Amino acid sequence: MKSLILAAVALASTIGLAHAQDLDAGEKSFRKCAPCHAVGEDARNKVGPVLNGIDGRHSGAVEGYNYSNANKNANIIWNEETFKEYIQAPAAKVPGTKMAFAGIKNEKEIANLWGYLKQFKADGTKK
Repeated sequence: MKSLILAAVALASTIGLAHAQDLDAGEKSFRKCAPCHAVGEDARNKVGPVLNGIDGRHSGAVEGYNYSNANKNANIIWNEETFKEYIQAPAAKVPGTKMAFAGIKNEKEIANLWGYLKQFKADGTKK
């Protein structure tokens, strides 16, 4: 029984470490996004909208950002699945988007990037 408990504790700490590494990798991946997007407490709209609070947000909904009609009418609720589809080929997912980005194809990188982004609440603080 003692061995089982120690194994469970070891596994739990490994999962926590892997999660932190994923967030670090996601933050590094976000550097590709940073010329156009911002996150965090001081984030402001740039060429693209702020990505704070993206998890569960409706597409085209950031106040003060001038979206294309394509994005306003895309009817996307951002979650891991919709983000994954979009970030692989934004113009293919939403024809007419202003987002001129070729996309990210690596699934692990996409998962890490989503993990990094979804930690930011709408006000830019971390969950």
